Amino acid sequence: MRAPTEALAELADDAETLARLHDRELDAATIAALREVGFPDNLALLPPSAEAVDAWAAMRAALSSIPNPPQAADLDALAVEYAAIYLTGAYGASPAESVWLDQDHIACQQPMFELREIYQAAGLAAENWRKRPDDHLVLQLQYIARMLRRAASADFPPADLAGMMDAHLLRWLPDFAARVAARAAHPFHAALAHLTVIWCHALRDVLGGPQPG
Repeated sequence: MRAPTEALAELADDAETLARLHDRELDAATIAALREVGFPDNLALLPPSAEAVDAWAAMRAALSSIPNPPQAADLDALAVEYAAIYLTGAYGASPAESVWLDQDHIACQQPMFELREIYQAAGLAAENWRKRPDDHLVLQLQYIARMLRRAASADFPPADLAGMMDAHLLRWLPDFAARVAARAAHPFHAALAHLTVIWCHALRDVLGGPQPG
């Protein structure tokens, strides 16, 4: 299946939304905005499978589990969990690809340099690789969003983006999501990680092209 070019810009919006939610800890304004738009049912890429339906439902339930409005203690708990996943490594669920794919599980290895070359070819670069390496989940989602917008204007072959996802993001993202689900104390981040995996697999199917052997 292949999305028409006019749909690719909407899929880019999806990727940017997911990137934003992985990018920083939740605050009250973001939670309110998610509720207002009916996240995740506002995503352009609707659930294409029974597993996806379950992932969307889990995300809805996780968002509903946050009191409305959230109290300071609720936001603090979410912030602690965000830090454990994305900042301190307390959950052992690194959002950087090298940690998953490198033989010694070391950050800033070959996958980072490969992605740096991919970004450079597109005229892009990580803002500060020492703070957030090129192979970070957020940067890969932001790259996907940029390339979907270029594909929508016929400036970038969707098959090239599919190849990037096969070689990089989809090789480790399921393991990341499984680790978060196993160790998270709050359902929000576990549901977000799983939703991101399902969304990325669905996008890959939409982009078309040969699947990896």
